[in-house]
Amino acid sequence: MKYDLVVVGGRVAGSIAAYQAAKNGLQVLLLEGNPEIGTPVQCAGGVSDSFFKSTDIKPLPEFTCTRITAATINGPYGASITTGNPIIRGYIIERKIFDKYLALRAAEAGADVLAGSRVKDLMFHEGSVSGVKFRGPDGTCEVKSGIVIAADGIQSCVGRMAGLNTRFRPGELCSCAQYEVTGFDVDDETMEFYFGSVFAPSGYLWVFPKGDGRANVGVGVRRTRCSDNGPLHYLNRFISRAGCSRLEFNAGAVPVGGPIRKTYTDGLLVVGDAAGQVDPLTGGGIHVAAECATIAADVATDAIESQRTDAAFLSKYEDTWREQIGKNLDRSLKFRKVLESLSDDELDTLIGSFDGKDLNSISKISLLKILRHYPKILKMLKNIL
Repeated sequence: MKYDLVVVGGRVAGSIAAYQAAKNGLQVLLLEGNPEIGTPVQCAGGVSDSFFKSTDIKPLPEFTCTRITAATINGPYGASITTGNPIIRGYIIERKIFDKYLALRAAEAGADVLAGSRVKDLMFHEGSVSGVKFRGPDGTCEVKSGIVIAADGIQSCVGRMAGLNTRFRPGELCSCAQYEVTGFDVDDETMEFYFGSVFAPSGYLWVFPKGDGRANVGVGVRRTRCSDNGPLHYLNRFISRAGCSRLEFNAGAVPVGGPIRKTYTDGLLVVGDAAGQVDPLTGGGIHVAAECATIAADVATDAIESQRTDAAFLSKYEDTWREQIGKNLDRSLKFRKVLESLSDDELDTLIGSFDGKDLNSISKISLLKILRHYPKILKMLKNIL
C-alpha cells in the first residue's frame, strides 16, 4: 500500500488533518490505535463558538449537549463571580460522537480510515520517514507514504520513533480525572470552575453541564511530589457532597508546560497533544489542535506537490503555527504560573475583587487599577500584559 500521507491518531487533530489533506487532493490513510474512535474519552467537552467558526464545522444537535452562555469562577473560601463574556459562549459536546463525526467527515472527503490499528514502527528511506508499520484487524501491514503526521497523543511514540523529543516531564503534565454524573444541581447554560488547594492544588475543578441534571465533573492537578494526592482524591471529595450518580469515569493527562521544542523532521510532522499544542492555562486543546492540524495538512500538501518532504521544507509548519498561536500559548503559560503562585487567601481575594465589576468591559488598564492593592499580583501581571 502507498499513500501521500499517513495520519496516526483519530482524535481531533488527526481527523482534522486527514480531512484537510484529503480535501486538498492528497491520498490519505488515517490510523487509530483504539478499536473505537472517540474512546476512551479524555476531554471535558467544552468547545467555544470561535472553534466552530474557524473550522467551518456546524454545532450539530447530534454531538452538542448544551448551549453555554456564562461561566462562574469560585474561590477556595466562597468568593465567586459570573461572567457572560462572549468568549465564554459555546457548547458542551459529546466527545465520543464528535470524534466519530470528524473521522466520518475525513472519510467523506476521501481519506481511508482504519480503527484498531496501532503503529509499531516507522519506515525510513535515506534517513527520512517514508511510511509506517502497523498491526490492525488484517494483521501486520506496511504502508509507504510521502509524509507521516503524528497525532498520537501525549508522549507521542511515533514522534520519538522519528527521533524527536516528545516526552514531557512530570511537572509539565496535569493529571485529570472526570465523572459523567446525573442528578447534579447545575445551571444548564453555565460552566462552573473551582480554584484553590481545597478543590484542586495547582489546577482547577470543573462542572460542565450536559442538560437535565447531567454533567461532566472533573479535576486537573499538577503534582509536584509523588506524595501529593491525585485528582481522584479531590474529585471524590467534591462528588460525595453532591449526592449524584456516576455514569462514567475517565482519566488522563494533559501537557500544560508548553509545546515541545521541535515539531518536524524529515518526512514527519507532530500535531495536537503530541506536540504539546494545548493552552497551558485552561488545559484546552481542541481549538489549538484544529488550527495546527490544518496548517500541518496544508504544508504536507505543498510538500507532496513540490516533492520536498525534507525537514528544511517542513519547517514551514512550525514557523507558521508558532507565528499564529505561539505568543498566546506563551502568555497563557505565564498566567498559569501567576495563578499557581497565589495562596488560597490571595486567590479568594483576587476573585472577590471582581465582584460587581462588568467583566465584559474590563480593559488592561482597568484590570491593573483593580489590582493596585495587590502588589505581588500586580507585579507579575505587568510583566505579562
